[in-house]
Amino acid sequence: MKLTAPWLDADHAQRLMAIFAEAGEQAYFVGGCVRNSLLGVPVSDLDVSSSARPEKTMELARAAGLKAVPTGIEHGTVTVVVEDEPFEITTFRHDVETDGRRAVVAFSEHVEDDAHRRDFTMNALYAAADGEIIDPLGGLADLEARRVRFIDDADQRIREDYLRILRFFRFHAWYGDDTAGLDPEGLAACAANLAGLETLSRERVGAEMVKLLSAPEPDLALGAMDQSGVLNALLPGASTKAFFLLTSMEQAPDPIVRLAALGAFDVADLLRLSKSQTRQYAALRRYAEEAQSIAEIAYRDGAKMAFDVAILRAAFFEQLLPGGLQDEIKDGEEALFPLKAKDLMPDFDGPALGSMLRQLEQDWIDSGFALDRSALLARAKEA
Repeated sequence: MKLTAPWLDADHAQRLMAIFAEAGEQAYFVGGCVRNSLLGVPVSDLDVSSSARPEKTMELARAAGLKAVPTGIEHGTVTVVVEDEPFEITTFRHDVETDGRRAVVAFSEHVEDDAHRRDFTMNALYAAADGEIIDPLGGLADLEARRVRFIDDADQRIREDYLRILRFFRFHAWYGDDTAGLDPEGLAACAANLAGLETLSRERVGAEMVKLLSAPEPDLALGAMDQSGVLNALLPGASTKAFFLLTSMEQAPDPIVRLAALGAFDVADLLRLSKSQTRQYAALRRYAEEAQSIAEIAYRDGAKMAFDVAILRAAFFEQLLPGGLQDEIKDGEEALFPLKAKDLMPDFDGPALGSMLRQLEQDWIDSGFALDRSALLARAKEA
């Protein structure tokens, strides 16, 4: 089988592969770029696996006038930039020692060794410069069946890096066949290794969870995480009940809204969310639990926040979305408060000015944005 893809035919990709071929070294594109191209989904990173040792890779790149950066040279990884396109090139290798988070590796001259140290069979697919697919472990059949399957022994693969538990569910959410379900051996191995999750950094866990929750239809994967004990091991107090209702109402996937629907404790800290994600999460949970109208939320934080809060509330309380929701959101988003601070001066100044302006704004919101400037000024004079 041969792969055809624009990135493979591009001059910079062919130039890079020619450098290795002319030096008598093997080099293949591997991992996500091959997998995604075969599935017909977008490719983000271009990774290459080669028989060349990292020092040899740097020597070849520099001799060809290319920039070479030793981004992870102790693990065999060098980034080579060809015509402004970065390629991450890693020497064939096999694990010598692992502790569940990191590995000590030994370099190899055989692509089969490299394939056996990867996580899933669909990620152990290699493509030569002419597009010929090298499939040492039967990954092509699994990819065609959309079956996420650990390479060799699932338990051993997980013990090499416990993050693979999350990756198992994340890859199913993105690439798996829900009608066939998750691979039973892989699922059992994940459930048997829950204790290993405690060894992972919160940043790595958070990044994987956000990727998983960004999938178009993650319900089955998340349900399996819940049933296997993985979800509550990561996020104590989490429940999928509201989550499943929310995904049936949402307009587009938003991982932070979905995270809010899980209702877990200390989420921002447990997952080391970014500052913007933390602000979004906190606002969603606050609004979902408080009594502000959807129109007020749209006025204060925009239409998206208002809609997200509406579906969160509906999911938590197992209700249908209210009729006229979009009109209410539009009214709030387009509302313009008719007063400015200068309108209350000189009768009010300092802290009293700010306090009165906020009170009048709230009165205006509570009136359904109906109070006009004159009515609001009259209220100010009565205060």
